[in-house]
Amino acid sequence: MQRRQFLKLAGFAGGGLILGINRLEAGESPESAPFKPNPFLQIARDGSIVIYSKSPEIGQGIKTSFAMIIAEELDADWQRVRVEQAPIDTRAYGRQSAGGSRSIPAAWDQLRRAGATARAMLVTAAAQRWQLSAAELQTHDSRVSHGVSGRSLGYGELAAAAAALPVPDSASLPLKFRGDYRLLGQRIGGVDNDKIVCGQPLYGIDVQVPGMRYATLQKCPAFGGRPRAANLQEILTLPGVLDAFIVEGNGRADEVLAGVAVIAQSTWAVFKAKRALRIEWDETNAAKDSWQAAASRARRLAERPGLNSVHQSGDVDRAFAAASRQVKSFYTYPFLSHATLEPQNCTALFRDGSVEIWAPTQTPESTIRLAASTLGIAPEKVTVHQTRAGGGFGRRLKNDYACEAALISKLAGERAGTPVALKLQWTREDDLAHDHYRAGGFRALHAAIDAEGRLSAWQDHLIGFSSDADGHKAVTGSEVSPNEFPIPLLANTRIETSHTPLQVPCGAWRAPGSNASAWVIQSFVHELAVAAKRDHREFLLEILGEPRWLEPGKEFSLNTGRAAAVIKLATEKAGWDRTRNGVIAKGHALGLAFHFSHAGHVAEVAEVSVSHDGRLQLHRVTVAADVGLIVNRSGAEAQCQGAVVDGFSTMLGLAVTVENGRILESNFHQYPLLRMPEAPIVDVHFIES
Repeated sequence: MQRRQFLKLAGFAGGGLILGINRLEAGESPESAPFKPNPFLQIARDGSIVIYSKSPEIGQGIKTSFAMIIAEELDADWQRVRVEQAPIDTRAYGRQSAGGSRSIPAAWDQLRRAGATARAMLVTAAAQRWQLSAAELQTHDSRVSHGVSGRSLGYGELAAAAAALPVPDSASLPLKFRGDYRLLGQRIGGVDNDKIVCGQPLYGIDVQVPGMRYATLQKCPAFGGRPRAANLQEILTLPGVLDAFIVEGNGRADEVLAGVAVIAQSTWAVFKAKRALRIEWDETNAAKDSWQAAASRARRLAERPGLNSVHQSGDVDRAFAAASRQVKSFYTYPFLSHATLEPQNCTALFRDGSVEIWAPTQTPESTIRLAASTLGIAPEKVTVHQTRAGGGFGRRLKNDYACEAALISKLAGERAGTPVALKLQWTREDDLAHDHYRAGGFRALHAAIDAEGRLSAWQDHLIGFSSDADGHKAVTGSEVSPNEFPIPLLANTRIETSHTPLQVPCGAWRAPGSNASAWVIQSFVHELAVAAKRDHREFLLEILGEPRWLEPGKEFSLNTGRAAAVIKLATEKAGWDRTRNGVIAKGHALGLAFHFSHAGHVAEVAEVSVSHDGRLQLHRVTVAADVGLIVNRSGAEAQCQGAVVDGFSTMLGLAVTVENGRILESNFHQYPLLRMPEAPIVDVHFIES
């Protein structure tokens, strides 16, 4: 076979067969073409390296961390590395999404083997040139060297020879031991930082394509409402407006809801026209959901057994009867919006039965599937270009904005008689009014303390929401797991749920389920420690007991030893032992919480004060986390700091109010995110178990 036609296959653990393309591109010669051992990287003749990050960058830092993992095994000079977003091709890259809080664990072996494969080929090329054994050679900072003779060659100098070699079986290649890492664990700035600071185009909102128009879709304020009529003729007379029409949609909140589309020559023109719309809505089948009604019902349901039994162990009633003290609490947590800094947007061009999409999505594979379903075309007719996303937090797991853009492009092209490339841009008001919200809910908790001050029984009744009329299909975040702390650690437990039907769409929001459970459970555990007249740390550690895995063999399982270790580290760093019942000098006090979520064991100690007028001030938060190996220390610290700020922001009063099937809050004046002067100092400490 000709070299330009040769396709190399390399096996990567966890990623299936990876198609490694080592062919000549247009304008390349065998002497100038870069070394491309697999889809993840290429090395140019000048020694520069391009690493392709396969999954969406939504601010969590994996565009940097993924490249670091590959570069570590490659022994690359990080200063010569450029990182690019990979094209969407699951045959080549495997899973390409950012959701479930497991991007690095899921891709870890695959990325390491990609780097190790290229390194092995470069070493072999050097060994052949010097007529030495590969075992005699070393690599460091993009060079292969022979220590005995002092000879050394850069990766660029070896690229041509390496490109001619067969790709080895990646599963047979040795990988670095943890103690040999030079790059991993360091503080590395985000690869896009300079571009972000300088305002260079990275995000979906920055996309520009030739001849692009701008679009908006006005949907009914009540979810599920449909437009009967609109002042379309008036809208068409406004400056810059090119078209306006009713979009029937398909009734799916994760694809396209019905509304009125406006297309104009600029964002300003389309937003002005949107404000001038007068639409008569048909709300016959629209949502009628009410938070106030749900809260009243929850209070009534809390007084009786749950409608669904989730888990039961031991003899709860007997433990309550023998209790020295019982504690009951009722917790309420509201609906929340994702409030991504970059509102939802997407650029699309439908032509010749195919669609091209530029989207800041967390799930590009789903974008392909859903856009194909919306347009009634085959998935292979959909091309998605991944852009950086200005925040995800679970919101961009949904692809409604991409489906809307694709459908409006198709309809506009049919009406104009020529393909129309357009950018669909949501406003902040659209974002708040048509999110896939963190579900609100209610928890009725009841626990028993025995004569020794130990937790002897635990009863939890979650009252949430369901997407069906019978209350059996809980919306995301309206479930409770029998493996949730502290349930598996106690002998006597009863877990129940009840659900109210809900039409307002809900979705994943910043560690689904855990974001509410952590607050409810840890607050209640503290109540129990106070009732038992016990030190909160001591009470928590007693519940955890001896070090063990709760679900042996499962990757995402709580380990009580790791949990105890972060609690001890956080309290040590925060000066817990200096306090008396949590109170420290100058009217400040310390509070402690622990939670396990998505393979992470995290404890935090908050230093707070309350002013004479009742205003809460958070001064400092000490974080101790065990998530295993730290890939990028800078990124990991930023995640912990951001989590504290976002958690505090949420706790201070963020809430989305649902009444008559619509959202009452419209913008940040009613949904006030934390401002810089209110942000606490955050100290972060890691245990790399």
